[in-house]
Amino acid sequence: MIEALISSKTRIKLLLKFFLNSNMTAYLRGLEGEFGESTNAIRVELNRFEKAGMLSSFMKGNRKYFKANQKHPLFEEIHKILLKYIGLDSIIENVIQKLGDIDKVYLVGEFSKGLDSKIIDLIFIGNIDKVYLLKLIERAEDMVDRKIRYLIYDGSEEDKIDFKGYNPEPLLLWRKD
Repeated sequence: MIEALISSKTRIKLLLKFFLNSNMTAYLRGLEGEFGESTNAIRVELNRFEKAGMLSSFMKGNRKYFKANQKHPLFEEIHKILLKYIGLDSIIENVIQKLGDIDKVYLVGEFSKGLDSKIIDLIFIGNIDKVYLLKLIERAEDMVDRKIRYLIYDGSEEDKIDFKGYNPEPLLLWRKD
């Protein structure tokens, strides 16, 4: 879907990297290894995004790091488009909101790192009907054309979860208001 609008695969990878999880930072050589692409192609796109004000940069040692500019007027819209591209909007609408007694849902795994994947990893916290969750997950997988892996913790276990074991830390996807 998004490939029809944005022809550069490098640009799509950078959008996912920085705008899905806005806390992500990265430098050129690190992205080269992560994406398996030439530094020149990545550098060109990073410079375009920075010039447009969509990315900000800072120096750390002799490396120039990039980060999404959350104050950019299009930041929220780009983030929402990427959620739709991955199918997380459908998961929120068709799984999370129908389950009932959920406190929080975290995104972990490749997508929390800003990398595209055929598997969406989620952590559910709350009192969840596991049989009903499985039915909703199966429907959502068909809709988003991705597999969904999940862990379930009841609300009393939340303080026992070691989020520091994840790299990067899980991205809070949904919270009960």
